[in-house]
Amino acid sequence: MTATPTRPAASEAASGSHRFASPVDAARWGEYRRPAAPAHAFAGRVTDAVPGRYHVYGGWSCPASHRLAVIRAWAGLEDVVSMSYIDELRDARGWAFREATGPDPVNGFTLLREVYLAADPGYAGIVSVPVLWDRVEATVRSTSPVGIGIDLATAFAGLGRTDRPSLRPAALVPAIDAMSRRVATEIERQVGCAVYRRQVAADLRTALAGFDRLLADRPHLVGEHVTDADVRLWVQLVRYDAGPNAHKAVGPRLDAFPHLWAWARRLYALAPFRTTTDFTRFSAPLADLPPW
Repeated sequence: MTATPTRPAASEAASGSHRFASPVDAARWGEYRRPAAPAHAFAGRVTDAVPGRYHVYGGWSCPASHRLAVIRAWAGLEDVVSMSYIDELRDARGWAFREATGPDPVNGFTLLREVYLAADPGYAGIVSVPVLWDRVEATVRSTSPVGIGIDLATAFAGLGRTDRPSLRPAALVPAIDAMSRRVATEIERQVGCAVYRRQVAADLRTALAGFDRLLADRPHLVGEHVTDADVRLWVQLVRYDAGPNAHKAVGPRLDAFPHLWAWARRLYALAPFRTTTDFTRFSAPLADLPPW
């Protein structure tokens, strides 16, 4: 049995049949503060891959959410697994659903923490996206971006498109996962602090040059077709000049790495990448973007 948390009326607004959180108001609610309690990992897996059972809560500016959106679109699961987005701004109430990015179409919650509380009424840890919600069990199935991505790429085979190669072909899974670990180590864990730490910025530039050399003689990171590893790297790099390197604080733009840039543009030309990307959601003001 799950518990539905009480929603304070003062934090809500209504629009038609949907309910939204009121605008960000730090003067009223306070500034957002990261919870002292550690995040609890909901690490379940898809157990019954049927249309309509699962929903992904994501964020437009979140690379991990973007990866899931690309995988979902690549597999043609838009009518099988639904997806909605939180607002990019937050006060002390945390992430919320507002009119700019749409409602919570599953539970009608106005705050993302309500999703966590529905699964664990005593939850006091970090609230973040992506989240995989199970409509049948009325609970959070997973908050693991890696696990959710694997399930979207493999568990729903036959329910979406069949005219595209799998992002995780069985024969290449070890190589894909090894490459994904490299992306995590050399790019994901560096990009957020490269602006503030000179050595990290230097390491990141070295990593970009390494991937540029890797792609000089191959079409994709692993194998002859797009894989999960490509998606994982791409969602980081599409944000590189829009965010951390918006004013060349880290180094040259992405298009200074010719093979990496050509690869990134080839992927952007594909509908699952292009249609899930909204630069206005994650670009810093006056960001110096290359010509995508």
